[in-house]
Amino acid sequence: MPKLIVVNRSGEETAVEGDNGLSVMELIRDNGFDELLALCGGCCSCATCHVYADPAFTDALPAMSEDENDLLDSSDHRTEASRLSCQITMSDELDGLRVTIAPED
Repeated sequence: MPKLIVVNRSGEETAVEGDNGLSVMELIRDNGFDELLALCGGCCSCATCHVYADPAFTDALPAMSEDENDLLDSSDHRTEASRLSCQITMSDELDGLRVTIAPED
């Protein structure tokens, strides 16, 4: 079971484990991180699950879709590390991935 390290907006780190195939958004939401709104429930239509992914995992992450890119463009807090957590599916290759919940827009 891969481990995900979540950094909340206060800078506190928490390690959570989840099954392969679950999205990073589902793992964050299901482990009580209320500051990640995920209003659309993972449909890639709102950008309220915006996180900053550890650049060390860039090559292991799925390619960003045009929809994800467009939604992230609507954020005032977009960086090179920005991703929508609903678009990242956990796998053994992502074991140890560290994500930081982005500020709310």
